[in-house]
Amino acid sequence: MTPLFISVLLAAMCLECRAQKDNVLQAKGEETAAAGDTVTLHCLYNSSISSGNSLFWYKQDGNNSPKFILSRVSGDDGNTAAEFKERFSSTLDSSIRSAPLKIQKLQLSDSAVYYCALQPTVTGNTKTLYKNLWSKDNRILHNIH
Repeated sequence: MTPLFISVLLAAMCLECRAQKDNVLQAKGEETAAAGDTVTLHCLYNSSISSGNSLFWYKQDGNNSPKFILSRVSGDDGNTAAEFKERFSSTLDSSIRSAPLKIQKLQLSDSAVYYCALQPTVTGNTKTLYKNLWSKDNRILHNIH
């Protein structure tokens, strides 16, 4: 029987990077492994701050939006989304500026694009946005919060 292979694409993100000093690197663009195997996706980073860095991993499959997997902060365990806690793990090593993502017991559903992101990431804006919808005669139709 032919083994089932799982393909993982890697992508790197660094939003709001300061003067191009902050970046992430996922050198290997694709990983292929068999179902049931363990795979490690590597992420190296450079940061303009020496401590307190936060790294995030996201998974994007099909045409869906990226899904938060986990975050790691220098000197802290960070957090992991409930659906990924059992098989996904990472440790941020600030001495070599690395935060590899380890996926155990690979499943076909793990085939996706995985993003490593250096803070600040998409969680930066926590303010409530307001927008008024106006009619043609300038009456407020809805006030959206």
